[in-house]
Amino acid sequence: MRVRLVDPPAYTPPYDHALAAALARAGAQVELSTSRPTYDAPVGDGFSIREDFYRRTMARERSTKARRALKLAEHIPDMVRHRLRGGRGTDIVHYQWLTLEALDAALLARGVPRVFTSHNVLRRGGGRLREEAARRAAAAVDAIVVHTRVGAHALSSRYGVDPARIRVIPHGAFDYLAGQPDEAPLPPELAAVERPVILCFGVLRPYKGVDVLIDAFAGLAGAELWVVGRPWMDVEPLRAAAARARGTVRFVDRFVAESELPAYFRRADVVALPYRDIDQSGVLYTALAFGKAIVASSIGGFTEVAEDHGALVPVPPGDPAALRNALAALIDDDGARAAQERRAAAAAAGPYSWDEAARLTLELYESLT
Repeated sequence: MRVRLVDPPAYTPPYDHALAAALARAGAQVELSTSRPTYDAPVGDGFSIREDFYRRTMARERSTKARRALKLAEHIPDMVRHRLRGGRGTDIVHYQWLTLEALDAALLARGVPRVFTSHNVLRRGGGRLREEAARRAAAAVDAIVVHTRVGAHALSSRYGVDPARIRVIPHGAFDYLAGQPDEAPLPPELAAVERPVILCFGVLRPYKGVDVLIDAFAGLAGAELWVVGRPWMDVEPLRAAAARARGTVRFVDRFVAESELPAYFRRADVVALPYRDIDQSGVLYTALAFGKAIVASSIGGFTEVAEDHGALVPVPPGDPAALRNALAALIDDDGARAAQERRAAAAAAGPYSWDEAARLTLELYESLT
């Protein structure tokens, strides 16, 4: 089967490349149509890449403001070329992202079945215009992929999509991160830490509940909390709260490159995801890939990972006491922590493997073609 994956803004290169490589391993002929990513992305084997979008914009380094303006100018011509190319040379076109959903819904490839993956059903912004854009995108394709059952329900109940056109295909664990040849070591001051480490990783945003985690950690002793990621919020209140904690809280408030990431996850004893609102998270699938014990809010798809596979410990969102108890139970009990690590590794190798995602995706393609 000839498959074209399309991600015009290159929002999720790791996902795109992992799925493309898995589809290729399963026997598909895969082409990824995208733009040049703004950071080094993993390059999988067995598929081709075409940088069909924003070629002038991404040809050289530009400021964020200039890049956005040039992308807007290039977007419609690029989508028109994509539409004119249509289904030539492919059996199915699978869109991972659409930059401007309301507009792009009218500019999809013709003459071939079309699939769209809705990666952010629950985190999608509200408002009449955004909801109308989502409905147009859903109506323009033959099937929609979501990663969780709760996402499928939201797509049907909120946007009126026929459940028969929705397919739940779990997100894959980012196992490539655990096999990089150029892993960087931890900074010396972190490498010297001997106490158990609770890791909170990823871009810092209010919905991720880092403040709840710091409140929970304030009542723990004998461990350290590492908050690692670029801030997209005011972190001074977090630092003030951390200063009142019994244990040490360390902030690594910068972008962490993929070559640096493994050292943080390998060193972590527990990974915490105290989110207030989420469908799924790339941090979760990174923690699964490293076989870590995970404590996460019982929301969105996190609940399904816990209920279906026992691969994380769920706690009520926004509840510091419950979060503290769950973290303490894993930090203090080596056997309980090891059991969670085994479940996480088994989930990453089985239901959340890319080969399983490719198998389910090819089943969907075959039903459409």
